[in-house]
Amino acid sequence: MKLGLLLLATTLPIAAFAQNSSTTVNSSTEYPNTFSSGSANVQPFDNKARRFRDWSISVGGGPAFMVHSDLKSLRGDKANWGYNAYVSVDKQISHAFGVSLMYTRGETKQTGQLPGAAGVKAGVATATTQFDQFALLGDINFSNLFRRTDNHSPYRWAFHGYMGIGVQGYRTSLHDNDENRWSNNPKRVPLFIKQDIDINSIFYQGGIGLKYNVSKLIDVEARTMYIISGDDEFDGGGWADPNDYEPSTPGSKYNMLNARRSDNAWTVSLGVSFKLGKQLSHLAWHDPLQEAYYRTNVLENATTDLVVCEKGDADNDGVCDDWDRQLDTPAGARVDGAGVALDMDLDGVIDLYDKCVTVPGPVENNGCPVK
Repeated sequence: MKLGLLLLATTLPIAAFAQNSSTTVNSSTEYPNTFSSGSANVQPFDNKARRFRDWSISVGGGPAFMVHSDLKSLRGDKANWGYNAYVSVDKQISHAFGVSLMYTRGETKQTGQLPGAAGVKAGVATATTQFDQFALLGDINFSNLFRRTDNHSPYRWAFHGYMGIGVQGYRTSLHDNDENRWSNNPKRVPLFIKQDIDINSIFYQGGIGLKYNVSKLIDVEARTMYIISGDDEFDGGGWADPNDYEPSTPGSKYNMLNARRSDNAWTVSLGVSFKLGKQLSHLAWHDPLQEAYYRTNVLENATTDLVVCEKGDADNDGVCDDWDRQLDTPAGARVDGAGVALDMDLDGVIDLYDKCVTVPGPVENNGCPVK
């Protein structure tokens, strides 16, 4: 019995509090996700409610090299320089992740030589690859992920990582002194290969970049990307049919200079991002967790001045005029919490002037009864 009464006494206040309309979060047809948001203070999220910019357009370019392939751009102390140029539309999803739709155009120049007598006869072969790429790129902001919450220094540099997939089209040419040269007797031409953009031209890429926040409108970035073509014809070394890897079949076997069946490239670029929108800062340069800790730290170290009697105490009775119900209390009179002079016997004569404080009496007799 006692246990039941104890449980009843405990649960009734909780139930009563839960029914209090001031603490109940109500859903509505206008904001149907009120319960899931955890707050009744919801508002529509539109352009006016945005705090940050999250769109940008980037352009850039730099050198390009065919590296892990049969014919290479970098051999010993000699480099065959190519180029790459890109333009992208960037969308920042969160402070640490974004996506980009990017178009890249470039060209690489590479060389290679066949082994043995075939190599002596053909000499050093030269190849050129011109490519066009469309890619969807994921962007991870490592600086935002690993930024310390107690770091209050200006946030101007950011380290980024990229990973993406796309499709590409390319045109290659291969020249040497034997089979792949311009000749009428015997009739010979260089080797030309063209790959159109289709399902067979999928490639992958990944890389890193370092961004600098120049202003609220512009970022500059140095970026390096590694391109995995998944195609052994990308360097211009020849067709990649099964018989082209058989030494006994006729034709130059440049595609056998490297055992890998994917010709991969490397690009380095310097670019500029133009941040779109009217907001003061871009989402990529904001860390919400760091902001929360920083604001908490500011509040903890802020000094709060307590203002008492903002309007003063005109009658000097110890009760501020903000809530004093009797602003002209006589000096020396005792007052209650509302600033009203005390009259203990309620005879209309305040205690300050009442000669008989505990016994009612008329005003004419100074608050004492008439005998």
